[in-house]
Amino acid sequence: MKIEKIGINTEFIKMDSLLKYAGVCMTGGEAKTVIEEGMVFFNGEVCTMRGKKVRVGDKVTLGDVTLEIIEK
Repeated sequence: MKIEKIGINTEFIKMDSLLKYAGVCMTGGEAKTVIEEGMVFFNGEVCTMRGKKVRVGDKVTLGDVTLEIIEK
């Protein structure tokens, strides 16, 4: 498992935007698909909402990559 720290300087970032921003998904369409198919975990729970607000302290996992959100 690979853990990447991703810094944001806003209150939150939407799930699909985070996956693109972090480079885990190449396109918004790819992000939408993996989220809708239940392949993304938000703080350990399956998340199928692509507009889910991800904040500092949250963890998002897709495959063997976990994104830990930190303040930029």
